[in-house]
Amino acid sequence: MLDLVLAIIHHVLVFALFGVLFAELMLVRPGVDLPTMARVGRIDLMYGAVAGLIVLVGFSRAAFAAKGWLYYSHNLFFHLKIATFVVIGLLSVPPTIAYIRWRRAGLAPTDAQVAGARRWLWAELVLFAPLLAFAAAMARGYGELPVR
Repeated sequence: MLDLVLAIIHHVLVFALFGVLFAELMLVRPGVDLPTMARVGRIDLMYGAVAGLIVLVGFSRAAFAAKGWLYYSHNLFFHLKIATFVVIGLLSVPPTIAYIRWRRAGLAPTDAQVAGARRWLWAELVLFAPLLAFAAAMARGYGELPVR
């Protein structure tokens, strides 16, 4: 039962992360005003919290659920999935820094600044496709590495 509960929570969180990121992309657009940027800042905090929960639940699932740590630690697609998640996290840093700067300056971002932030957001969203592909391959036993 623990395996099922952790799997459901993990999947809901991943889809929530995608939704939160998509909300940021929809709000950060040319002509965005300061009140909207304040909302984006709160959404970005939610993004960080959900990402942290994904890591917590995901590693709990790998360690305590049905397949166990040995299955995951010896799977190429598990490592690719984690690496992709880390890259998505790193790509989220520049927009977060931009939101903080814009809020502190008390000025709405220029269209060029918005375009720059949107490039980072799009890169994050695009990486969800391989992330999900790696998860599906891993769950089906592809990428098993020899145990040493």
